[in-house]
Amino acid sequence: MLHYAVVFLVVAIIAAVLGFGVIAGTAAWIAKVCFIVFLIMALVAFLRRA
Repeated sequence: MLHYAVVFLVVAIIAAVLGFGVIAGTAAWIAKVCFIVFLIMALVAFLRRA
């Protein structure tokens, strides 16, 4: 999941540099959602081991 967040973040940066604002915004939003899901899954995994 973290891999997808990084990929979408890179896509957002490239799209922003090239002037594609809508695509950059969407890719950044997807990256944020993937990162939040990753954090939730990591927290659940840590709590289950404790």
